[in-house]
Amino acid sequence: MTVELLDPAKAASLQAAPLTYAEVGATVGAMPAGYHAISRRVRLRTGFEEAAEKLFAWRAQEASGLRVQASSKTVEPKAVVVLRLGPIQVPCRVVYVVDQQNRKGFAYGTLPGHPESGEEAFIVERNADGTASFTVTAFSKPATLLARLGGPFPRMAQNLVTDRYLRAL
Repeated sequence: MTVELLDPAKAASLQAAPLTYAEVGATVGAMPAGYHAISRRVRLRTGFEEAAEKLFAWRAQEASGLRVQASSKTVEPKAVVVLRLGPIQVPCRVVYVVDQQNRKGFAYGTLPGHPESGEEAFIVERNADGTASFTVTAFSKPATLLARLGGPFPRMAQNLVTDRYLRAL
């Protein structure tokens, strides 16, 4: 699989669309009330630079079994992405990028049409011992009737995809 570029008109439409939640950037700190929150961290077998390069090339999403269509081949501020799993489409926009010496990553927020409302952050860090770690942090709540009626299934799906993200790098 490779990242497909979104049609420019579709990308422009998504970039102009409002995010579906108010707490933009909240994955940096305390999770907002009223959402289901998760944060998971794994130690990586690859080095920090290699992991960061893969992360910024949308590899965590691709290796998780998602079809990736994005406005750019690499993550950048305000880039939009549509992740697909079968008939399910999940449009998101990058809301912040982290580019520090020992910490790199990004977060994206949900756009109209996403079954959930919230934000997800993907951060690679260089540990003091020279190894690298990868953390996925997210908060979300159902945004569609189908997601609300899904009972425990949306949470199960989120946990499954998060586990796949963590294994991907």
